[in-house]
Amino acid sequence: MKNFKISSKIFVALILSLALTLSAAAADSLIPLGHTTGISISSDGAVVIGFSEDVAPNPAKAAGLLEGDIIKSANGRKILSNSDLISAVTESGGESITIEYIRNGKTHTAKAAPKKSEDGFVLGVWVRDSVAGIGTLTYLNPEDNSYGALGHGISDSKTNTLIPLRGGELFPSTVQSVKRGKSGEPGELRGNFDASKTFASIIKNTDEGIFGKVTDASVLKKNKPYPIAKRGEVRRGEATILSNVEGDEVKEYKIEIMNIYHGGEATKNMLIRATDPELLEKTGGIVCGMSGSPILQDGKIVGAVTHVLVNDPTKGYGIFIENMLDAAG
Repeated sequence: MKNFKISSKIFVALILSLALTLSAAAADSLIPLGHTTGISISSDGAVVIGFSEDVAPNPAKAAGLLEGDIIKSANGRKILSNSDLISAVTESGGESITIEYIRNGKTHTAKAAPKKSEDGFVLGVWVRDSVAGIGTLTYLNPEDNSYGALGHGISDSKTNTLIPLRGGELFPSTVQSVKRGKSGEPGELRGNFDASKTFASIIKNTDEGIFGKVTDASVLKKNKPYPIAKRGEVRRGEATILSNVEGDEVKEYKIEIMNIYHGGEATKNMLIRATDPELLEKTGGIVCGMSGSPILQDGKIVGAVTHVLVNDPTKGYGIFIENMLDAAG
């Protein structure tokens, strides 16, 4: 359940050391958050999202590139942004260049000969180097100020490729309005965030969520710590979620855990249904932007909301909190 607007500009992010470790998995309890946050990440490489129809034959297609490939270098130049790729193609003068790219986790190389156009030399490929949007914070570890959010990874909306993380930050946000969900048309939270005020770094972008360190905890409206539920402790029945669906306010809403899945997809461990009349009135159920809302049951934090069912917005999926903590490392 993703709610990210794509930005073609280069996002200048703090370069983060991936050697940093997150210790949330070792914690006995976590502070559930449920507040929305502005999210901006820059890609470690350029994700191929399409090909120009104005260039025939298309050099990138002829070289064997596919949508979802991640271009890491061109003629030895490291590709960190759209402009890096443009520079490498321009400098080629039309001569064949060597492209190093990743597909399905494996590194490949290809040769491509840029074509002359009115604007110079072109490769005929559209790429993405950054993503920005809104999501929900799941927890804060009071021991070391590490956090988890979203319950799923940030992927390219067109190719579903997990964005390889170069760096990123979180920003304070507020919800301005809600597009209510209805059958066949998921709703969404519509909010603003101030990109000049960062309060956390992003260290990991994984299938189970994004993780990092809070650098300014004063912007967070903290709850009391809740014990962490093991996978086997989660049960069918009544539960609640913490979510920010209006302004700056986080409220607790009733849900039902309808089913539990211990196999299959790591982010679809629980089938949930919104039952709270106030939430149903405001949003129609589960909407985009609510992913990451912590799920509480029996006095423990058990997981987070991850997806909405397109044909029934009152229902969605949740991830076990243990799965998020395993991914955090």
